[in-house]
Amino acid sequence: MSERIDCTSPEGRAAGVAAAVAAVRAGEVVVLPTDTVYGIGADAFSPEAVTRTLAAKGRDRDMPPPVLIPSARTVDGLATSVPTYARDLMEQFWPGPLTLVLLAQPSLMWDLGETNGTVALRIPQDEIALAVLTEVGPMAVTSANRSGEPAAVTIEQAQEQLGDAVAVYLDGGPSVGGLASTIVDCTQDVPRVLRAGAIAEEDLQRVLGDLALGTDEDLET
Repeated sequence: MSERIDCTSPEGRAAGVAAAVAAVRAGEVVVLPTDTVYGIGADAFSPEAVTRTLAAKGRDRDMPPPVLIPSARTVDGLATSVPTYARDLMEQFWPGPLTLVLLAQPSLMWDLGETNGTVALRIPQDEIALAVLTEVGPMAVTSANRSGEPAAVTIEQAQEQLGDAVAVYLDGGPSVGGLASTIVDCTQDVPRVLRAGAIAEEDLQRVLGDLALGTDEDLET
């Protein structure tokens, strides 16, 4: 049976983080608040836990989850050939609602699904999520909802959709963001927005300077 923990007080947050950390280390699936919407996730290095995460959403392996990390220092252990412009975006928008798709380190012993050799990374600007990530390391996290349904912005919405597929629900109150993260493909010389989200393209462009955001025609197929 699922455990739901109110993390809106310091005491509750400490108890909730501890419970979520124990669950993730045991290979279980948890729901936690982020700076955008509620997320469902598990240990990124446990193929069984990632499979359970995707199954809870009703999602296939051809839609692999992003990976949340606790700090930018983690990037080089997970990604390779990181472009300078991607590091500029990290410096400006992390922690925050920006997901960067990078080339994954080929030696990584994980299975996130059909990633085509890439990994989508983000640092959330949420104290509860960061506290969990600091303890357990990279987590495969996607929006806490059944595939095709609206993303959960409250713990009640997440629990209604996901039920007992989740071991621990961390209630951080209503999501203050509401919009999903902006996703930028950084695997080529020219960056490309794959999904519009909380960070506007004009804000990205200000950081990129003379390097314009590309279109599908600018990238290799």
